[in-house]
Amino acid sequence: MVGGRDDEGTQRAMTDGILTGEGVLLDSRPASFATRMLAGLLDIVVLGALIFAIVVVVGVLGAEVGPQAGQAMLVVALVLVMVVVPTTVETLTRGRSLGKLAAGIRIVRDDGGPVRFRQAFVRALTGVGELWLTVGSVALITSMVNNQGKRVGDILAGTYAVRVRGAVRALAPLTMPPALAGWARTADIGRLPDGLALSARQFLGRAATLHPASRAAMCAALTAEIGRYVAPGPPPGTPPEAFLAAVLVERRDREFAAGSRAAEVARAEAHVLQRLPHAVPDPVD
Repeated sequence: MVGGRDDEGTQRAMTDGILTGEGVLLDSRPASFATRMLAGLLDIVVLGALIFAIVVVVGVLGAEVGPQAGQAMLVVALVLVMVVVPTTVETLTRGRSLGKLAAGIRIVRDDGGPVRFRQAFVRALTGVGELWLTVGSVALITSMVNNQGKRVGDILAGTYAVRVRGAVRALAPLTMPPALAGWARTADIGRLPDGLALSARQFLGRAATLHPASRAAMCAALTAEIGRYVAPGPPPGTPPEAFLAAVLVERRDREFAAGSRAAEVARAEAHVLQRLPHAVPDPVD
């Protein structure tokens, strides 16, 4: 059995890289404190310029609509700049604002996936207090003491910043071990949790670069987890890595076959509906 500390190290090692939905592993590591600081300063400069322009516009309009209406307009404008704009930008760009793009970093979820609206909104909302109201002091202190450079918004949203150096490399495609092909075709493979399948795929893609002891520990932990979703088990004497590869390849092939059948049915139904309005069958000659 692998202890809690080993499990933590295993999980951290398996999530060093970022695997996209297209099976591309981004060569990424947690961004350094200096890089995050640079990206944050660039974002603040851009948003600060936007706030200054809004204050000028609201000041001009406030003289015409009255002080109370002008104050309301200013509050709405500040909410847009501090919360709505950052949330929208990070959601649409999947974690890359202008400053982060210039610094070569990206915000991702703790599991390596792209940020979505919920994570972006939590980060922006928390940023009002830790960035704007405290002049960034809270974010600065938190980032310095956190081993992944997280600020409070990242901790609450479950995100962190990674350095994306731009180069991507495709993982070598998995192949079915010939000795397990017959077993895999008849095995009952349940739906694996996405995080577990991702961890196994990342492990197999970088197993050759791992220390032998770490490689064996990771493989044993993953084999035990995935084995809970497979029945019957593999033939006696099956190497654990071969078992993982066989399960992932069979899972991939089954999902591809199911998707192909669904697409074929959809195309056939679309053809019938296009040829026969309201799905009324052709009259029999």
